[in-house]
Parts: sequence; structure tokens; C-alpha cells
Amino acid sequence: MNAPGSLVLDLVEWVALQPKPIDVVLDAWRTSCPRLPVWEDAVDCGYVTRTHIDGEGVIVSVSAGGIDFLRSHGRMPAIA
Repeated sequence: MNAPGSLVLDLVEWVALQPKPIDVVLDAWRTSCPRLPVWEDAVDCGYVTRTHIDGEGVIVSVSAGGIDFLRSHGRMPAIA
């Protein structure tokens, strides 16, 4: 993981609150800074999933690994 773990935790926790359209997630979390690849790290670690839903596009949600990651850091939110 290249990005600070706290930022990856923040992203995964935010997605865990409610699945979001990928454009919303990328707008909020993508960065051009090669030292802060928060979105890329969350994807590479398997903490979030991307699913295409007809009529809605690609939706990002927390994965089982992401839930474990949040729980291991005491950051499991109430999931909607």
C-alpha cells in the first residue's frame, strides 16, 4: 500500500456507508499524485468492488475484505 493507511480507511469507510456510483467515487478520491494512490490502493487490496448494474452504471461497494479491514481498525460503520 503506497497511500497512507488512514486515507484508505477513510475511503473504504465512506463507501461502506452506502454504495456509490463510480464517477462520484473517482471524483472524490482519484489523485494524480503518484505518492497518494488512495483509490488504486483500495482496489488493489480488494477492499472495494465495482459492479455494473443495468440502468445505473458501475457501482462501487465495500467488499468482504474491506469489511474485515475496517473491523480490524475499529472503523466499521453502520451499513445502509
